[in-house]
Amino acid sequence: MFNFWHQQNRRLVGIAEPTTCYTDDAESLLPRNGKELKNETDSKKGSTVRRSLILVFTHFFVAAIAVLLSNMWRIDLDSTCAKHTSHFSPVVKHVDIKYAEVQYNGSFFHEEIYRNDPSPEVDDAWKALGIDYRALRVPESEAQKSGLAKDQVKIRAEHGGGYPGNVEGLHHLHCLNLLRQTSHYNFGYYKKLGQGAFTNNDYIVKSHVTHCMDILRQQLMCTVDTGVLGQVWVDPKGPAPFVDFNTKHTCKNFDAIRRWAEENQLPEVPPKNFLEPPMVGGRIYPETP
Repeated sequence: MFNFWHQQNRRLVGIAEPTTCYTDDAESLLPRNGKELKNETDSKKGSTVRRSLILVFTHFFVAAIAVLLSNMWRIDLDSTCAKHTSHFSPVVKHVDIKYAEVQYNGSFFHEEIYRNDPSPEVDDAWKALGIDYRALRVPESEAQKSGLAKDQVKIRAEHGGGYPGNVEGLHHLHCLNLLRQTSHYNFGYYKKLGQGAFTNNDYIVKSHVTHCMDILRQQLMCTVDTGVLGQVWVDPKGPAPFVDFNTKHTCKNFDAIRRWAEENQLPEVPPKNFLEPPMVGGRIYPETP
């Protein structure tokens, strides 16, 4: 009775009722009806089911991640990288492209043969890189994926069909060799020799050289090297800093690509009817593109 009167008076004077909070022990002293007990049991069962589902899902998720990580170790990262960083071509499809660490020779004065003065030996070293390889055959089934259009030059079906195409990387080396030959220090030798690009007049030679220079510019920008060049100390008597160009790089297996291009060259002397005539309605450029 006192509690009831006390509560009524607190309401009259505007005093808020304290929030009632029972402990488990206190609740156990209070009588509860069957409905309350059933609700509590159902709630506990629901909580147990939820915990079981979460546990099962967690185990499944962890197992899936483990399988995924296990499969990732088996992925051929070299092949994946080559396909991601290179346009599709028969080279990417048929050559087992691998990457390996390569030490550059960036020496200023310790020259490799490629830097030597003009001579037949130097020219042979450059030619061995594949700079003069003939075109290879791009199968018709791989032409479109390789970036070739249907109205481009095509080989007659009786000679195997497909499209003639050159490996771009070897063309880049061809261009670099031409820049070497036309440098101030080598131009006179090759001009007098009168072979290769130098069978043409000066205007064509100049156009060839500037074409090569700009192709290499675009290639270097496309595949810009993000490595860094440190500096070393030189000259013990008066130490001075000098850039260290002898750096390490992760490179494709060039020799495998070169060998494949060499083995798949088109005939050196193809028959006269080797190529199909231009496609009816196809593009024929009014001048050299």
